[in-house]
Amino acid sequence: MSFTVYVRMKKLGKQKSVDLQPVPFVLEEKPRTLRELLTALTKLGVKQYNARKDEGQILSYLTKDEIAAQAARGKIASGLRGGADAEEEPAVENTIQCFEDGIYRVFAGDDELTSLSDAISWRDDLVFTLIRLTMLAGW
Repeated sequence: MSFTVYVRMKKLGKQKSVDLQPVPFVLEEKPRTLRELLTALTKLGVKQYNARKDEGQILSYLTKDEIAAQAARGKIASGLRGGADAEEEPAVENTIQCFEDGIYRVFAGDDELTSLSDAISWRDDLVFTLIRLTMLAGW
């Protein structure tokens, strides 16, 4: 049985505030805690990255539809990819460590989840917001 969660990702900085639309992510099961949510989202991200990393096109442009779709996810990339597959466990460890180090914060609706063991209070319109607090390359 699969379960869909909605996530918007933001980062602090001098950029204009953009109202990012929530992006649906289909997970294998409904997470009960913040740790389970972050782990499931990271594993899904690794699978999606590995599936698409070698599909890059050697074009000097992106179509308007591609730009809009990527912007909705919070990042626009050139489409040039390659290299080694990402690995789930190191990615999950990094995600958890970054949360513990305060690199990003997670909100369930208007409520901040401050501990990895925080239970998620599910409701139909719940949207998670991840806010990156430091300026790092790549997100």
